[in-house]
Amino acid sequence: MAIFASFILLALVHLVAAFPTYDSIAVYEYVARNGVAAIPNSHLPLPKGQDGLKLVNHPAHPFITASPNDIRGPCPTLNTIASSSFLAHYLPRNGVVRPDQIVIAVMEGLKLGNDFAKFSCYQALLMNGNSLTNLMSIGMKSPLTGPDTPKPTLVGGLTQHGTFQGDTSMTRVDAFFGDQAVLNKDLFQGSASTAQLHNGRSLVPEIFNKHPFVPGVNHGKNNFVWQPQTPPLSSFCRIYEDTVMRVIPGQYPKLTSVLRDALNRNLGFFYGAVRAEHNCTQVFPYGRD
Repeated sequence: MAIFASFILLALVHLVAAFPTYDSIAVYEYVARNGVAAIPNSHLPLPKGQDGLKLVNHPAHPFITASPNDIRGPCPTLNTIASSSFLAHYLPRNGVVRPDQIVIAVMEGLKLGNDFAKFSCYQALLMNGNSLTNLMSIGMKSPLTGPDTPKPTLVGGLTQHGTFQGDTSMTRVDAFFGDQAVLNKDLFQGSASTAQLHNGRSLVPEIFNKHPFVPGVNHGKNNFVWQPQTPPLSSFCRIYEDTVMRVIPGQYPKLTSVLRDALNRNLGFFYGAVRAEHNCTQVFPYGRD
């Protein structure tokens, strides 16, 4: 069962100089030629005073509808960012991205904290991206992420159901009922009406208090199987440890030295997101470097 749903998952000249983005085509040519990409450092927090929300709907950086070849997925925020000129400087319009690009994009576009941005983005990459090329689709599986790593890895992008993405969206149907990546207008209008009724007040605490639940997964009709070992959303350390020690080794049981190095580097970025704020203990599924 997915730990998170599609809730995550946003240009200032001196930031560009400090954190240069790579042209998408150049990245793909490099991947096609070598099969392995360099992994850049994850982004630091934005400078104080420049970490507020940015106006997206502006004539200087208009929203441009995705072309038929551009990938969009279950996260409305990432879809919007990829289609907006201002923030697309960090997030390529075609929807195939590096995790560090998502980190800076969600910090710019959502005022997401650096730690939580890294926690979400690197968890998504490790579950649904290509660890050798350091690329991930924000939607469906794409050959633009490069040659797949060996099975049983999925490299399915954020649309891959039951990993990072799960059935908790307020604007998308559950996977059983159709395409969970496509906006459902009825659900969206219902969510908007509910938010308006409550004056925009967050209903998350109220919903969880009134309707406590045990994590689980559907195995056929009317057969919901509890998974009480799944960490609660409030425990970042347990989520980190479960992902690193159970989920990732299950997808990567056999490693080449190059793949091990790539995984350990991104696992290090993932741990960095929980080290200071949550005081978690680092774990090493493939040993220390």
